[in-house]
Amino acid sequence: MATTTATRSFLQAVATEEVATPLRVVQMEGLVILKIIKHCKDHSPSLVTGQLLGLDVGSVLEVTNCFPFPMREEDEEIEADGANYQLEMMRCLREVNVDNNTVGWYQSTLLGSYQTVELIETFMNYQENIRRCVCIIYDPSRADQGVLALKALKLSDSFMELYRSNNFTGEKLREKNLSWVDIFEEIPIKVSNSALISAFMTELEPDTPVTQCDFDRLQLSTSSLMERNMEFLIECMDDLSIEQQKFQFHYRSLSRQQAQQQAWLQKRRADNMARRAAGEEPLPEEDPANPIFKPLAEPSRLESFLITNQISNYCNQINGVAGQSFNRLYLLKALHEED
Repeated sequence: MATTTATRSFLQAVATEEVATPLRVVQMEGLVILKIIKHCKDHSPSLVTGQLLGLDVGSVLEVTNCFPFPMREEDEEIEADGANYQLEMMRCLREVNVDNNTVGWYQSTLLGSYQTVELIETFMNYQENIRRCVCIIYDPSRADQGVLALKALKLSDSFMELYRSNNFTGEKLREKNLSWVDIFEEIPIKVSNSALISAFMTELEPDTPVTQCDFDRLQLSTSSLMERNMEFLIECMDDLSIEQQKFQFHYRSLSRQQAQQQAWLQKRRADNMARRAAGEEPLPEEDPANPIFKPLAEPSRLESFLITNQISNYCNQINGVAGQSFNRLYLLKALHEED
């Protein structure tokens, strides 16, 4: 009896530790990365998505397979067909003994413009059935610059808790100590290949260590990438300005309401003084039925948080492109001086 109790306590402790283990690494098979790159690049500049399959092992989320979602328009019947397609694909993979456990999804993006409410809603839908899931973001537009723009994202626990309450007021955000940088968490990606694949890749390497990709990195022209980043950044600044105007209008309305309340209270107190002088009962100073005492709903700060996050992303990309351009220019200057 004592042994059974000890065993049960041990299993409960292990289960509790497993649930509390944070996600540290997303381990992806090289074949999965190639399939994601091919799917996103073939349909660029259109945005595509797909399913990630694998195993959740402790602090490591192993992604061993994936398959693309069919491109479809927003329609209920077509969405139902898409869900049936996913179930059929997972059933077929299970029949051939391939990992068919959903661990998240991947999607393409254009210059890192993925911080949207739709992405958060997708995360919340996945969280209802999957304890831990990630979204792999791939940007094919940056591949031309020799950058593997691949990142794994998840929502922070504090943000998910606040999103479920749907209360993004300034007071609640200060209470939770939540800022725009706390929405997403980036998980490190580790590429894993079998020994046979690594040997095969070694055989495929060219005899010369210099490839065309190495020469492409020396191109001085980055105007197209910089221009698109600046265009997206300007659009985000306009959107942020609109959000700020909403808050300014709210605070102006709140100030007018408070002024109306003070004027109403002063008038009511003057009336009560006159009623007391006449020997009558004073009227209550608070009147919940009066429209001016109805609290004004504060606009949600979620959209402004996402826009700020997106602005930071564009600024980092512009800094990265500008830094690489300066390095190339200094290299070219040094070569000219040697000549």
